[in-house]
Amino acid sequence: MEEEAAFGFGDAVLWLLQNFAMAFYNLGYAITHPGSWLDWLSWENTSEDKLSLMKVVYYGASVEFFFVVVTVFLLIFIAGLWRNDFLWGVVRVLEGFANTVGRFFAWAGLLMVLQQVIIVFMQRIFTRPDISIGFGIPLQFDISWFAEELKLYNAMVVTLCLTYTFVQGGHVRVDLIYSAVSHRTKRVIDMVGSMIFMLPMATIIWMYTWFFMWRSLIVPPVSPTDPLDRLELKARAVRWNVETIGFSPNGFTGYFLFKVLMVIMVGMIFLHAWAFFYRSYLEWKEGPEAEGKHLDKDVLEPGEEAYDHAEF
Repeated sequence: MEEEAAFGFGDAVLWLLQNFAMAFYNLGYAITHPGSWLDWLSWENTSEDKLSLMKVVYYGASVEFFFVVVTVFLLIFIAGLWRNDFLWGVVRVLEGFANTVGRFFAWAGLLMVLQQVIIVFMQRIFTRPDISIGFGIPLQFDISWFAEELKLYNAMVVTLCLTYTFVQGGHVRVDLIYSAVSHRTKRVIDMVGSMIFMLPMATIIWMYTWFFMWRSLIVPPVSPTDPLDRLELKARAVRWNVETIGFSPNGFTGYFLFKVLMVIMVGMIFLHAWAFFYRSYLEWKEGPEAEGKHLDKDVLEPGEEAYDHAEF
């Protein structure tokens, strides 16, 4: 039994080393042969287009892609061990990306409110069955279409502002130990948490949402269990078939966008897990004075404080 356990552990280590080594080759091949996986962007319905699309579908949630991405971030970390200013720069870029996306799409909440007001006015006051919006070529749909579309704005706020909220420290923390420990212990907890919770969770969800999204965009349907050779066979018959089925008559028909948002959300969580790991390491190394260093947090200007009490 002990020999079998030792052999299994050795196989696991060898598998990891082989995949990390192959990551350099796979990354180099993808860079030097962009047409093999990007040819579908100029879609002409050729066999090359179809084959490159299926390669994207397969490799987008493959072991090979995972190890390429992890290897890149590990190399960044190794370089950061030597040059902390370089790693701080990476943290600022990744956190800046989360902040920029979050701050922009937070306006979807205002857009959702304004559209709801328009719907109420058009439906209750003007008794219109539809709404026409646009200049030149109007966008005209039934009111129920616009009413269901409000879910999309809510989904944008949830999925695209998630990492922004994390950067801003806005998520709820269930704190049993964290507040009572030292600065360096907190940073160790943060590093461990990003590696054993955020990254694995994001990776697992990505594996399934990736194929879930593509099943709403193309036919024949693809599956996480399909090997590459099977997808290459399916490439002969593949065609775009964007799902536009609503859940109610005259209702919103762009529900495939929710699946796209799910993939983007998980990708942003994966990126920010690394940013959080890098920041936690740097704050651990540089001490308490580095806490919050280069952190771009929103602040309330004078007069913007929330009015939370009334005087009579």
